[in-house]
This record gives sequence, structure tokens and C-alpha cells, in this order.
Amino acid sequence: MDTIEKLAEIFKEFPGIGERQAKRFVYFLMAKNLDYTSNLSDLIKELRKDTLQCSECFRFFISDSKKEKVCKICGDKSIDSSTLMVVEKDSDFESINASRVYNGKYFILGGLVPIVEKNTSRQVRINELIKKIQREKGLKEVILAFSLNPQGNHTDFFVRSQLKPTIESLGIKISSLGRGLSTGTELEYSDNDTLKNALKNRQ
Repeated sequence: MDTIEKLAEIFKEFPGIGERQAKRFVYFLMAKNLDYTSNLSDLIKELRKDTLQCSECFRFFISDSKKEKVCKICGDKSIDSSTLMVVEKDSDFESINASRVYNGKYFILGGLVPIVEKNTSRQVRINELIKKIQREKGLKEVILAFSLNPQGNHTDFFVRSQLKPTIESLGIKISSLGRGLSTGTELEYSDNDTLKNALKNRQ
């Protein structure tokens, strides 16, 4: 396998990128000058150096200090600690946070649960989520915010079943985003009004 094929295989691992698009990315880079590709390579290396993962919500954040353990949101005392929104990935967090329709805490599940998969605990951070709920003080509601597609619905069902003993013992409510989102909607691409209605109509 030559360099073009190897790089195309890497691009195919990106979300939503197929073989044809992956090849287009490779040829695009080949058409650029050396400064462009060198700068891209340096930025990727710097990204890994400057990025930390929050020990509380597991989202990635940029920090100048490697000593930081939590992101700004988890460390913000003014954030509503009575609600915890569980999302699939960082880009979902970015969409909801940018919409300013929610002012509570977050938890990044790390993916969706495959419909045909037995060992689901390896796919998502369900054990970490349970531990976070157990140690959170003043938590009243857990909001499940997944994309409205078959895998998102399956993940919602799985998380509910896994959290049931914990939330029942602690008297915590669990809800899901309402039908402000149309079926098949990817959360990260939803506009502010849609997210606002989905959050308002959660059930």
C-alpha cells in the first residue's frame, strides 16, 4: 500500500467520510505547497500537546497548564449543578453550549451503543457516568441528549436501564430530549430554536 492509499485509509476513519472523499482530501493536500502541509502537520502535533480531557465530564479542552484536571464549565460555581446532560460526543456539547439554551453540567458518553453488540460497557463511559451521578451533590435530573436515529434511541434505552438502580435510590429524575428534534436528526447539526424546543419538551 503506497502513501496515497495509507493516507486515504486514515481519512476514511473520519466521521461521515467515504472512500471517494478520502481520496479527494489526499489529492487536495498533494496540490498544496510544502508550507501548507507542514503547517497542517505542526498544528495536529500542537493539538495533541495542548489538549486535555476533563476528569469530570470527559470533554477535551485546550489549556496552557497540564496541571488542570477539570474544564472551565465543570469548575464554574455559577453553573446549575441540579441538571446533568449526557451527550454522545464533544461536537454535540459544542452545539448545545453555543445555543445558550442550557446552563447545567455535561457528561460526554464517548459514543453511541451499537445495536448489535454484547459488551457495551467497552463502547461508552457508562460506569464513569454512574460514578459521577453518585458523587454529584444536589443533582435532580439527568437529561439524555442523543441523536434521534435508531442507534441514538438504542443508546437512550441502554443508559436508562443501566442508571435505573442509581437514580431510583437517589430520587433523581431521568429525561430525554423532546420531539423538537425530527426523527433522524444529528444533534450537532441542530439549530438553536430546535435545541431549545427539544430541551423544553423533554420527557
